[in-house]
Amino acid sequence: MDAERPDQHDQPKPVELAVTERTRHRRLRDQGSTRVADLDAILRAGFVCHLGVVVDGTPMVVPTVYGVDFESWTLYVHGSVASRSITSAPDATVCVGVTHIDGLVLARSVFEHGVNYRSAMVYAVPRLITGGDELLHGLRVVTEHCAPGQWDYARQPNSRELAATSLLALSLEEASVKVAAGPPDDADGPDGELGLWAGVVPLVSRFGAPEADPALPAGIPVPDHVAALAGGGSGS
Repeated sequence: MDAERPDQHDQPKPVELAVTERTRHRRLRDQGSTRVADLDAILRAGFVCHLGVVVDGTPMVVPTVYGVDFESWTLYVHGSVASRSITSAPDATVCVGVTHIDGLVLARSVFEHGVNYRSAMVYAVPRLITGGDELLHGLRVVTEHCAPGQWDYARQPNSRELAATSLLALSLEEASVKVAAGPPDDADGPDGELGLWAGVVPLVSRFGAPEADPALPAGIPVPDHVAALAGGGSGS
């Protein structure tokens, strides 16, 4: 059970992101990036995003899973909560944020404390996908982005399940990327003479060993693609 990927981009993917009023880096410009490769790397490193929408007149930020088709440069978001907003305001722009925390930057003064991070904010008018080949394709993209190999291993959705599922499809053409890395930068100032410890406390996120469902009959082994996740990164 598979679907052909919809051809949504006739032009090759750009090397640099276009700068718009929404994505222009106005603060901490040295942390900003317009490289498409940096955006792709941030999206590949995770699978949970925060979707910012207006639902029934109220702002809402929804944590949800996503997947990226890097050939068509399309971001698929599981957006059942947001579908009401998209239906009532089909031309409204939404914002999707993905952030990975890499460590705490502890300086000699509280003012210079910070966080090492990688983040991307994507702005787009989403398309609500409720059926057809693209829904099946998008579900595969999201599943494989989270756990490569799981789509072909597990039972795939039936018609009833597909009818109860919706996705949002967003172009990645308008995005803002920022990356902060490195130690505190106050060593050359007066605070460098305080004799206080300063540095970075790294934060590393890893998958642990798979834990079987208690209802699983004996003798069913952990599939190779699931075992391969153990010890692998989950966003940081």
